Amino acid sequence: MFSLANFGRMIADRVRLDAHAAAFRRVVTPDSIVVDIGAGTGIMSLLACKAGARRVYAIEPSGSVQILRAAARDNGFADRIVVLQQRSTDVTLPERADLIVSDLRGVLPPHGTHFADVADARRLLAPGGRLLPMRDTLWLAVLSAPETFERREATWRSAPHGLDLRSALPFVANEVEKCRARADQLLGAPIRWATLDYPTLSDRALRGSAVSPIVRAGIAHGVVVWFDTELVEGIGYSNAPGTTTESIYGQIFFPWPEAVALQAGDRVSVEVRADPIGSDHIWTWATDIEGAGSVTRFRQSTFNSSPPSPESIRTRAPGFAPALSAAGQEALEVLEGLRAGRTIGALAQQLLAQHPARFPSLEQAHGFVAALADRYGT
Repeated sequence: MFSLANFGRMIADRVRLDAHAAAFRRVVTPDSIVVDIGAGTGIMSLLACKAGARRVYAIEPSGSVQILRAAARDNGFADRIVVLQQRSTDVTLPERADLIVSDLRGVLPPHGTHFADVADARRLLAPGGRLLPMRDTLWLAVLSAPETFERREATWRSAPHGLDLRSALPFVANEVEKCRARADQLLGAPIRWATLDYPTLSDRALRGSAVSPIVRAGIAHGVVVWFDTELVEGIGYSNAPGTTTESIYGQIFFPWPEAVALQAGDRVSVEVRADPIGSDHIWTWATDIEGAGSVTRFRQSTFNSSPPSPESIRTRAPGFAPALSAAGQEALEVLEGLRAGRTIGALAQQLLAQHPARFPSLEQAHGFVAALADRYGT
């Protein structure tokens, strides 16, 4: 869940904000119905109103969207903005949208339920309606980043108090991280490896490959990935290395297990995949480096970024039949009570009476019930 500080940083990213404002001015008309998915504190809803939208539906599951009620009033838009504190997948609207705006990415577009939410949101569009952004293009380049690479491993190689911690290094090599690369750190030209067309997007997985010819010699440490976005025709922005240090996005660094000396004319082939698992993604990157008559191959995945316990392997097996835990049983009782139409107060009293060891006070029982009602109730 984003904090107000997170939302503040998003608003302070003027490249992002100004591009959205320009896009709204391009496509919003006095008759436009706009839906703002993942509205946060409502900056996009306010911009859409300022551009002239007749009605804006601001949809956001967190309480941060309540700030928009006061902001709408303060800016003279209270009669045009409808605040809905819900997940967009649970929303039914009284009218169809001419424009749906969303920015549900993380550093890269494969993030959480972004793709599924955008695909679902298309049901809210009127015929001829449009999504903003229209598309994202993902790029990669071979990166020389000695400081970033060495910092990742420094603690595990430092032997604090004479203790050997190097057993963590194979897992560190399978972690990705946000970075802010410079253009002069790229050893090859940026290569496009995937394009996301949001009006037709249906797959939560993302796969792409690219071959990068090395144009200048250097010590390479992995590849860096970023995206360019086209909000509407001719309006967008880029998070490429060196474009701006103020962007909230930055780039993602996919490290190699070891540094590799490259020469101009070498070729680096990279396949990158983001596979959905639950509400997140597993990143996998496979690298083949061809140079001086030899080939170096790396195969890495965030799946291998932490050691699995024997118990976690056992409980994830397809044939495993888990029993309901005590907490699960209590949650089931509450959900069954909600389905039967019982009140939060009555269910809290029930938990207090039946599970005093788990809920020693009414306040704790009430909080447990309220959290489940907030997540699964309507």
